Amino acid sequence: MTRMTPLLARNEQFARTYTPAALGIPAAQLLVVTCLDHRVDPAIVLGLQLGEAPVIRNAGGRVTQAVIAFVAFLAEQLFGGQDAADTLFEVAVIHHTQCATGFLADPGLADAALAASVVADPHATVQADVERLLTSPLLTPKVSVSGHVYAIATGRLTTAVDARYPERRRG
Repeated sequence: MTRMTPLLARNEQFARTYTPAALGIPAAQLLVVTCLDHRVDPAIVLGLQLGEAPVIRNAGGRVTQAVIAFVAFLAEQLFGGQDAADTLFEVAVIHHTQCATGFLADPGLADAALAASVVADPHATVQADVERLLTSPLLTPKVSVSGHVYAIATGRLTTAVDARYPERRRG
């Protein structure tokens, strides 16, 4: 028996009533970027159902070059058929309090990539990440970006940066 055994049993229960969601435009027209911290499960925190929103999780929920490339890919490939649509979807960047990436701020840590994921002040880092995404030349002007902070102590999610479109948006 491994630690996965009880989770496999839970999956069996899930699979008995499972109905696959078709690949297509997510119902919420939202993409979530958040931390991989087990205390911040976007399905629970946001009440998401299967098929409502893609979720990208990484250390700190940081907007990396890979995240930017994936958002651009989704805008073009998954949502690209919405030519008449004025907007495609919103990217919600969510950072949280008490983030364990703070331990990566240790000056003795030699890994720059890990050090770049530090979230010591989630309000500041979520603003920086929203700006990073908004100023990327890869982001289509039809995608809006918002920033939010989840408080571990209360379970509340607050908006730190209202949804905005890139400055170069025409319309």
